[in-house]
Amino acid sequence: MSDVPSFPYDIWWEEREVRSAAKLTRDDARPFLALARKVPVKTTVVPMRLDEANAALATLRAGELTGAAVLVP
Repeated sequence: MSDVPSFPYDIWWEEREVRSAAKLTRDDARPFLALARKVPVKTTVVPMRLDEANAALATLRAGELTGAAVLVP
């Protein structure tokens, strides 16, 4: 894979963080998932309707969101 070019990330709609995704197989994930069962992992998901996307972004920008917002139809 080629390197990702450098640029100012703050121009991306004021995103607060940049995340990457890794390609892996199910066999790669099995040891991780076995470990995840033993470690107390707590996730927080805030479902928001798709027609409330602008309100979801405003909540995120204001720092009022704990967890991950998920837009649902």
